[in-house]
Amino acid sequence: MSKAANDIEPNQSLVTQKVVSAYETARDKASAATQGAIEGIGGNPLIALLSGLALGAAAGALLPRGDREKALLAPLGTRIGDAAAAAIEAGREAGVQALDEQGLSIEGLREQAAKLFGALTEVAGTAAAEGLAAAKTKVQS
Repeated sequence: MSKAANDIEPNQSLVTQKVVSAYETARDKASAATQGAIEGIGGNPLIALLSGLALGAAAGALLPRGDREKALLAPLGTRIGDAAAAAIEAGREAGVQALDEQGLSIEGLREQAAKLFGALTEVAGTAAAEGLAAAKTKVQS
């Protein structure tokens, strides 16, 4: 063997050892990071879910929407909007019906709320006047 070949062999072995060592270190760190992530998700599944949703929303916002995607999703968006509007209307109607069953009306509730607000305002005014009078008496004596 030539002198050059003899010089390359030990260097090649050293490089191979360093590559293997770097690979093992990277593998161990990746394994530890994976284990830490699994433990974190297990301890806080809600945070993991919210993080995933936020990441998905960010990715969705950054990716351009194609014409085909728009065409496919437009009817779904319309159906979801219609269903939400129907649910809100049904909830409002159920609330009005429950008030009627109790012998209450929206107008009657408004009147009661106005009376209550008036009474609270009067009480607050009286308390403020009494407090001011007591403070003046205390200062004068």
